Amino acid sequence: MKPNEQTRRVMVGSVPVGGGAPVAVQSMLNMPPDDVDGNLAQIEALAEAGCEIARMAIPKRACLDAFGQVCERSPLPVVADVHFDPVIAIEAARLGAAKLRINPGNIGGLDATVPVLDAAREAGIPIRIGVNAGSLDQDLAARADLTLPEKLAASAAQYARFCEDNGFTDLVVSAKAHDVMTTVSTYRLLAREIPHIPLHIGVTEAGTQFQGVIKSASGLGILLEEGIGDTMRISLTDDPVNEIRACWTLLAALDLRRRGPEIISCPTCGRCQVNLIELAGQVEARLRTVKAPVKVAVMGCVVNGPGEARDADIGVACGAGSGAVFVKGEVVRKVAEADIVDALMEEIGKL
Repeated sequence: MKPNEQTRRVMVGSVPVGGGAPVAVQSMLNMPPDDVDGNLAQIEALAEAGCEIARMAIPKRACLDAFGQVCERSPLPVVADVHFDPVIAIEAARLGAAKLRINPGNIGGLDATVPVLDAAREAGIPIRIGVNAGSLDQDLAARADLTLPEKLAASAAQYARFCEDNGFTDLVVSAKAHDVMTTVSTYRLLAREIPHIPLHIGVTEAGTQFQGVIKSASGLGILLEEGIGDTMRISLTDDPVNEIRACWTLLAALDLRRRGPEIISCPTCGRCQVNLIELAGQVEARLRTVKAPVKVAVMGCVVNGPGEARDADIGVACGAGSGAVFVKGEVVRKVAEADIVDALMEEIGKL
């Protein structure tokens, strides 16, 4: 069995996490925490993109009322992200949080944790223990005999055991760093040390879209291929909707989950006689409204035409200002370059 098939299953609202459930996709809201309508609008956009769990920061107690309103009206389960103040976590559980996220390095110590566990138990919701390299417990961070992955894994595992010793087992664990291989090593350790607890995987502070997607895909791709990870976030300094698109693209590339189309397109060369880069971008934009997991090939010439993209459901092989549209490898029509995108969408509509 893979590691993520052996973890204990917890429920975040109606979304199963762990125990062999599909890897759940999530993101974090970045609207002002007192802007109820703004956060709800962002949740709607995330849900449309395929987000299954939304996380919302509650930086101060004055934001709790807004958080409760968001929970009440949200189509997605909402996780309360809490630092420094355990009272906020306790109140968030009472106000409808689907899960709490707390950091053992800054929540106030073990004694402050016990009432949070009690509040989550009473509300019937799980807790994510979220450890980050930048906010480790000071005593653990100062230890010279441990590597950073060992410190991160030890912090998360020790805190999880404390929760379990206090009768709370509805747990998810994360331990992230901005360095890819530190993150990979940490999660490998956690999968061995606490194999029964679901893991939320991610490379924290991965950067802006281009760098962040590459770093996240590198690290999370390794972990997911090894069967490590029950829920995931690709963290980007960007619109959270792009985090969701990146998550689904990675999961599809690994044949783990599919939601929506996949584009197969060639990198262009001197044989190309159409503006393939623009054409592929237009196809990608139009496909965002398509939910079916269809494979669409956009090829620049006959060399990389139906033969190279034989497993595509539909595609086009371009010539001199024109394109041959094919379905399951068979050419069905030829159209001018200006009509290629519309022709592809028409054929997709027939599938």
